Amino acid sequence: MSEFRPRRSVLYMPSSNAKALEKAKTLPVDGVILDLEDAVAPDAKVDARAAAVAAVRSGEYGRRELTIRVNGIGTQWHDDDLVAASQAGPDAIVVPKVNSAEEVRGLVAAMEAAGAPEHTRLWAMIETPVAILDALAIARASERLAVLVLGTNDLVKELYAEHVPGRAPILPSLHTALLAARAAGIAIVDGVYNDVKDTDGFLAECRQGREMGFDGKTLIHPGQVEGANAAFAPSEQAVADARGLIQAWEDGAGSGVVTFNGRMVENLHVESARRTLDIHEAIRALDA
Repeated sequence: MSEFRPRRSVLYMPSSNAKALEKAKTLPVDGVILDLEDAVAPDAKVDARAAAVAAVRSGEYGRRELTIRVNGIGTQWHDDDLVAASQAGPDAIVVPKVNSAEEVRGLVAAMEAAGAPEHTRLWAMIETPVAILDALAIARASERLAVLVLGTNDLVKELYAEHVPGRAPILPSLHTALLAARAAGIAIVDGVYNDVKDTDGFLAECRQGREMGFDGKTLIHPGQVEGANAAFAPSEQAVADARGLIQAWEDGAGSGVVTFNGRMVENLHVESARRTLDIHEAIRALDA
């Protein structure tokens, strides 16, 4: 990853809903996506854009990573959304249905032309078959690209011939996107879980995402925050093991073979342990 910033829970909030924007200030989420796309009706787009800009400029969201999801490339709102978001200077601009490296470079050029500050990164949503097939090129297209966001609803719609329970048919696509993000050294967050009343199903999908390697999960309801935060944070045992492994490596420097808990330790294990501790410390700082 290009930075160790917690993204366990990233919550979509409709920018057309003033109560939702206010609520987001109080939630223990790592990130908020001020949505101008799917959650906003066409006749509310312009007002929602102004509300998102005002929210970013308010400075009232604490340490939460604050992003704006603009409408997609080619829509009638996209250009104005991108200019307004760039000038507002959120932590990132989220763009749906990014399909190529060329689109990434075009988005970055447009952000820079609109005056986006250096800290405003790009998050690209991967939610079409062509995006999956070009995921590595997309992930490597610009240093300004910080995160891939899986749009699993659209991906499912594109790939399923009929409704199938679970995510088995799209697992190869998820793995492909994960490999691309890791190869490019950027973060990647899993798609949403739609049934907000199905807590067991949601938690199971969080566990699956964590085991696969996702850095966190996008959410559609405040009730999902706690479960995502718990699922994607290193456990106390994982943190203790990471510290022990690093200590064993440092104590055994120059001795040839280093072991920890009966297993041989190599440099890749040390890098993984340090990443665990970096994430743990970043979460502690955010939650402080």
